[in-house]
Amino acid sequence: MYWIAFGDIHESTAVIESIPGIREAEGIIITGDLTNRGMRPQAERMLGKMQAVNRTVFAQPGNMDTDEVTNYLDEQGVLMHRKVMELAPDLCLMGIGYSTPTPFGTPGEVDEDDIAQWLMEADADSDGYAHRILCIHEPPKDTVCDRISDGLHVGSQAVRDFIEHARIDLVVTGHIHEGVGIEIIAGTPVINPGMVSGGGYVRIEFNGSAVSASLESV
Repeated sequence: MYWIAFGDIHESTAVIESIPGIREAEGIIITGDLTNRGMRPQAERMLGKMQAVNRTVFAQPGNMDTDEVTNYLDEQGVLMHRKVMELAPDLCLMGIGYSTPTPFGTPGEVDEDDIAQWLMEADADSDGYAHRILCIHEPPKDTVCDRISDGLHVGSQAVRDFIEHARIDLVVTGHIHEGVGIEIIAGTPVINPGMVSGGGYVRIEFNGSAVSASLESV
């Protein structure tokens, strides 16, 4: 079985139908930033586009999504932020949305302490699963996944610390559009596919005993 994961949609969905196997996947996992400071109508439109391709969607807000977007996703039963969702027996999805503060004053920003606390909660809630996938909008610090165009690393130390010490099979992240790539932290693959409008996505596979993932592009 497999899932298709991507994020940083920013209300641009043209490429999504072209992703190979997306209709046959077990579901779509959205790492955040469905909208551009959008409200309920924008969230409804984005979710509708996803569910027209695959009825099973797991989604969470990024820093560019408002509380209205989060509330709408929750109402529709697709919100994974601060939740542990079972994908298959012995496999769960841990969702953490939003981002740490940016220079742009976007609506979905929280303190790093909040993200650290949410990660601790998700760790405890998912402890019974043999295999765990972390989907987090904010990338870990000092990786290819958090490096902006001038070479600075702007990710979260708390996220990196968590990955280094927790038992995680895979991390899928986003937020930093130019931070496309794969980094290995303490044996755990961390993948940022970039903006979906650029064609990037992650294919996640589970054979019942192991999780594997690949960074793909349309």
